[in-house]
Amino acid sequence: MSISELSKIRFAALFGAMPIAFGQGAGSELRQSLGIAIVGGLLISQWLTLYTTPVIYLYLERLARWVGRPYRPSRVHEALSGAQRPALAESRHGAE
Repeated sequence: MSISELSKIRFAALFGAMPIAFGQGAGSELRQSLGIAIVGGLLISQWLTLYTTPVIYLYLERLARWVGRPYRPSRVHEALSGAQRPALAESRHGAE
């Protein structure tokens, strides 16, 4: 799943839980705490997914470079830089 699909799913659940969190009327005081917990959990998980996960990957890449693993740019970096990748070799069965 891509990030946009995950965001759409989380925001749909978030907006679905908003009436529970902010609802008023008979018995709403019992459901409000559940709604607030759902909304808070979804917001925190969205923040963790979008912001902290990439930061962790950056730090792990820096650590790997510091330890001595040879640097290999990511495929995204290669695609954005316009560097040509070597052509694929012919298949084992030859040109057909």
